[in-house]
Amino acid sequence: MDVKSAVCLALEYARDIFEPEKVTNLGLEEVEFDDTSNRWNITVGFSRPWDYPENTMPVLRVDRDRIPKRSYKIVQIEDSTQEIIAIRNREVNVCKDSALR
Repeated sequence: MDVKSAVCLALEYARDIFEPEKVTNLGLEEVEFDDTSNRWNITVGFSRPWDYPENTMPVLRVDRDRIPKRSYKIVQIEDSTQEIIAIRNREVNVCKDSALR
């Protein structure tokens, strides 16, 4: 399977499996092929309804506190069978730099 096929399969799977949670902003984050296991590790990111700040009134400036949080998942796909093997959390280190606020 080529990289485009693996990415499409991972996004389709994530869209389907998380559909009951009404995810938004689903997108590709990372792609990795593991030669040892012959598996694709595709990281996808999305937001859930509870990830949005409670007060989302429009403002004229960008307010970083109003941007929804994102969840990141690694979708692991067996290359030869195109079978989804696993979906797991992708931990992300968050830098809380006061200059960004």
